[in-house]
Amino acid sequence: MEIRPHRVIKRKKTRIINVGKIKVGGDSPISVQSMTNTLTTDIKQTINQIQALEEAGADIVRVSCPDQDSTLALNKIVKEVNVPLVADIHFHYKRAIEAAKMGASCLRINPGNIGNRERVVEVIKAAKDNNCSIRIGVNAGSLDKTLLEKYKEPCPEALVESANYNIKLFEDNDFFNFKISVKSSDIFLTVKAYKKLSEICDYPLHLGVTEAGSLFTGSIKSSIGIGQLLMDGIGDTIRVSLSSDPVDEVKAGFEILKSLGIRSRGVNIISCPSCARQAFPVIETVKVLEKKLAHIKEPINLSIIGCVVNGPGEAAQTEIGLTGGGQDSNLLYLSGVPHTKVPNSKIIEKIVQLVENKIKEKN
Repeated sequence: MEIRPHRVIKRKKTRIINVGKIKVGGDSPISVQSMTNTLTTDIKQTINQIQALEEAGADIVRVSCPDQDSTLALNKIVKEVNVPLVADIHFHYKRAIEAAKMGASCLRINPGNIGNRERVVEVIKAAKDNNCSIRIGVNAGSLDKTLLEKYKEPCPEALVESANYNIKLFEDNDFFNFKISVKSSDIFLTVKAYKKLSEICDYPLHLGVTEAGSLFTGSIKSSIGIGQLLMDGIGDTIRVSLSSDPVDEVKAGFEILKSLGIRSRGVNIISCPSCARQAFPVIETVKVLEKKLAHIKEPINLSIIGCVVNGPGEAAQTEIGLTGGGQDSNLLYLSGVPHTKVPNSKIIEKIVQLVENKIKEKN
């Protein structure tokens, strides 16, 4: 995607940590994460889902480890996938220690649930011994009781205080290979907490609006929350939490990054909402093209505009453009230059061919 001067985002400089082979923070690309929803003990299904997430572009995948059988299953799972795995630990610190030994690249611990200081120190030692990073995952829904008593309810100050306490604990134990999240299902609380945290530390931040909802509503909530922070230069890795197929989380994550000109993957379709001026069925055309071009991983911009009002202007900004024309005579553009006329019946076939040819040229 072309980056125009007014779109340049000045990203806050953070420390670089390693999550397996993926670097998070600094100038490293903002990584996209998701999480499996299979039973981790169902090793085959979990591997299949991780591989599907890899194919969709996920840089990091989190796997839930609620019991010992799940952490032991990690040992087999990590050998069959290429993406770094984060072991999701909530209540029992021993699961974190086991996951580190089984090959997890990162441990996600929830300070409000994991237990006392001594248990956290044991987790830190396991991470050191097994070359693991850690995510301090503060969540408004599971804050430490002392913080809830102090602040009466979840608030940005409570989330940041929890994060700050654990930052000091990690630093006191000579451990710096960690990232932090301060999530809430409330967009305002989430954004304020991350902004406050970003002001007081330089550790990489994992962004997300937790429990955002279904594919439609959750994508919108996440785009508003994560998007605001990214535009302010805050954030080093993201997860869009959706009640949907985990692959949808990866797609939504890349769409957020793509819309901000931060990182591109696959076909970016710019299309009009359609109206009485349309010379071909825009909505149906876009739906079909999205399906037929879903296999494309390389970034490419495509404009599908139903008439000549905005069509030529959008085509000038994209690698391939289509503008609706009268008498079943629509005009295709290549890099803003008129290329050939195409009837409605041939639109899909011709555009798919042009996109695939363009990708071959790039490679």
